Amino acid sequence: MKPEKVDLVIDAKNATLGRLASYSAKRALMGKTIAIVNCNEALVVGKPKMIINEYKETRQRGGASLHGPFFPKSPERIVKRTIRGMLSYKQARGKEAFRRIKCYNEIPDEYKDAKRLAAGKEKSGKTIKLANLSKEI
Repeated sequence: MKPEKVDLVIDAKNATLGRLASYSAKRALMGKTIAIVNCNEALVVGKPKMIINEYKETRQRGGASLHGPFFPKSPERIVKRTIRGMLSYKQARGKEAFRRIKCYNEIPDEYKDAKRLAAGKEKSGKTIKLANLSKEI
């Protein structure tokens, strides 16, 4: 299978999840195809205990096993779900933009040589990585 042409490869290492998601959503709406790599290194800013409790609550809100809402546990799926919240994914324009976004926990072979946009920098303060958050919830 031939890999699809990607306009923008974003390295999510030390990137704030919300800022990364809004940037990606906007570029996808503009028609760009985006690959986000190192999703497990993205950060959620805030008190780790509070963040873990909020995500646990969101996951438990689903109720019975066959009824939603369904909230993902793996880091790349959490990133994609956060981006989905910033798109009108039920309408055609948002649905197409959402399809143009791919998320990966590691750097796939096809993007190893590609020029990556560094989305984050070192943060001071209270944060939690998505890899640690997914283990806790």
